[in-house]
Amino acid sequence: MGITMIFDAHSDLPTYIYEEREKRTRVLESEFERFFPNVSARVMSVWSRPEKRPTILRYALEAFNRIFNDVIESERFVIVGNVREMDEAIKEGKVALWLGLEGGEPIESLDILEVFYGLGLRVLTLTWSLRNQIGDGVFERTNGGLTNFGVDVVGKAEELGIVLDLSHINEAGFWDALDITAFPVIASHSNARKLCDHPRNLTDEQIKAIAERDGVIGAVAIPSFVDKERPTLERYVEHIIYMADLAGYKHVGLGFDFVYYLPNWSGKSVEGFESEKDIPKLIALLRDRMSEREVRAIAFENFRRVFEKVVGP
Repeated sequence: MGITMIFDAHSDLPTYIYEEREKRTRVLESEFERFFPNVSARVMSVWSRPEKRPTILRYALEAFNRIFNDVIESERFVIVGNVREMDEAIKEGKVALWLGLEGGEPIESLDILEVFYGLGLRVLTLTWSLRNQIGDGVFERTNGGLTNFGVDVVGKAEELGIVLDLSHINEAGFWDALDITAFPVIASHSNARKLCDHPRNLTDEQIKAIAERDGVIGAVAIPSFVDKERPTLERYVEHIIYMADLAGYKHVGLGFDFVYYLPNWSGKSVEGFESEKDIPKLIALLRDRMSEREVRAIAFENFRRVFEKVVGP
């Protein structure tokens, strides 16, 4: 049985593209077989890197521009703004790329959020792990929820049709966001805290709350979020099964967050699941434990459903 379509809800490839385009062009095209085997759609998240905070708006705009230029130079990618465009790109044999911001630091006003939407932003991770003007991340000492501005950002994102991503935000902010929006939300790259006690993972209550909103949690392949002692592919699959059993298979997806290509992250990979080339092994293990319908939903259809509801068909 062939591999199913894959929707990867979180990738830091924009960080790589940004740096590589200082030296060369056609970054994604030249490394297609390295980064995109088996991937049909992917959220390309521009990470608000802490060292870039003094000029974060400039950095984010430059990162978007470098992605645009790289895609223009390629024949195998399409930046999409709705589900119809994604479906058409995949049908044409191309990879559909959604644009995201990992951390709302560049969003200095609601006007700027609208500008980013016009540039193609469709996924907003409200915070990275630190505090910003929207709210507190999971690594902040305090436990502040959303700020007044953060509440306004959530409302504007809902109005525009931007998917709210609650990975990285602390628990107070998580619950604030759910109190404010009635739309489906996602946690693009998080696992089950019950299986791995890490602040970046979600409690059972958070997992169920996302499911109750018809949202999706993307299981993440960062070793420290999988298991503190032996992060293996099998353990990663256990997170997927656990969350599916807890909240229903329609509310679990994939948000790999592979980082093997980033400086200072070399070797930080799940054993047996080091890169996109190992996706067939993941699908095979899921098929051993779940029905084909469930596997297809987790691999692609669940995130497609949420994006169709929030962003639009």
